[in-house]
Amino acid sequence: MKKSIRVLFLCFILFFSNSVLNKAALSRVLEIGQDEENTCYQMALNKKYFVNVAVTTLWSEPNKLRKVDGPSTTDPVNILKWKKDMSHEQKLWLLGKIDSQALYGDEVTIVESKGDWYKIAVKDQGSPKNSKGYPGWVPKSHIAEQSMNYEGCSIAIVAVQKTNLYHTASVKDPFLEISFNTILPITKEGKQWVIVQTPKDGEKYMKTADVKVAKSFESIPKPEQQDLLETGKMFLGLSYLWAGTSGYGFDCSGFTYSIYKQHGILLPRDSTAQAQSGISIRKKDLQPGDLLFFAYNKGKGNVHHVAMYIGGGKMIHSPNYSRSIEIISVNVEPYKSEFSGAKRYLQ
Repeated sequence: MKKSIRVLFLCFILFFSNSVLNKAALSRVLEIGQDEENTCYQMALNKKYFVNVAVTTLWSEPNKLRKVDGPSTTDPVNILKWKKDMSHEQKLWLLGKIDSQALYGDEVTIVESKGDWYKIAVKDQGSPKNSKGYPGWVPKSHIAEQSMNYEGCSIAIVAVQKTNLYHTASVKDPFLEISFNTILPITKEGKQWVIVQTPKDGEKYMKTADVKVAKSFESIPKPEQQDLLETGKMFLGLSYLWAGTSGYGFDCSGFTYSIYKQHGILLPRDSTAQAQSGISIRKKDLQPGDLLFFAYNKGKGNVHHVAMYIGGGKMIHSPNYSRSIEIISVNVEPYKSEFSGAKRYLQ
């Protein structure tokens, strides 16, 4: 009899404990559910892929690198060292070997897999080469898979040449240096710091002074002419990098593409495609912000260069490995003879 009473007593205790635990668990579920209703993110229906290094370089073929190219493919990358270590001839070798670059947090589509490499398409870089975005090969270590959807979050877009992400709200606790135009979703926003979601390493801090905040890319205020000029002039003296789209170095079309992207306007990635879009403008009707195109065969051949008009008969551009980003007259050679047309993207 006593044994039966003890068993019943233990059963009662177990039932009571489970009831309390279940109520607590239910309470936590409800609390989490309430939190989720107040957040800007949720589970994604399909996994997405994002660049997980400061800058990844898109190669025409996988695993065709020289020893000097190592800093561009490691994790983390070191684009400045890569540029510094290459001779002029080694830089010229890159023409046709690399095609573009993508920045930390850029969304990509996996097109193909081969060994340690992915062929990706960069979503925000329009190209006739692939309807999903600009294609190229990158190391698999440069791409992270994400199961959450942050499209409902506001965004922070880096508005300076380079800045840092930090582990905490302290400049003494750096995590990663990132480039101009890097865009990351914001999970919390303050006066001095914004907390952003990274592709793989959770939440990090950015200085509010280094970013522009917008509800979405589409809601970034469209620029005035002067806004485009000021953005371009930030990079005067920056050395050239074929295929470059970052604050570490631009090619000609990467420069114009990046100026406009900072202000919520996505141009096609390459100069040939940029020359085929926009509104055609006569040379005598040029306004600041218009794009100028230059072609072989005295302007009648294939487009090979693009610059941005800044007014007063001058243009700003990223010319080649022999010169840095500069402002020059539109009437100096070879540009005067090779002028092939102008397009307006600012409406």
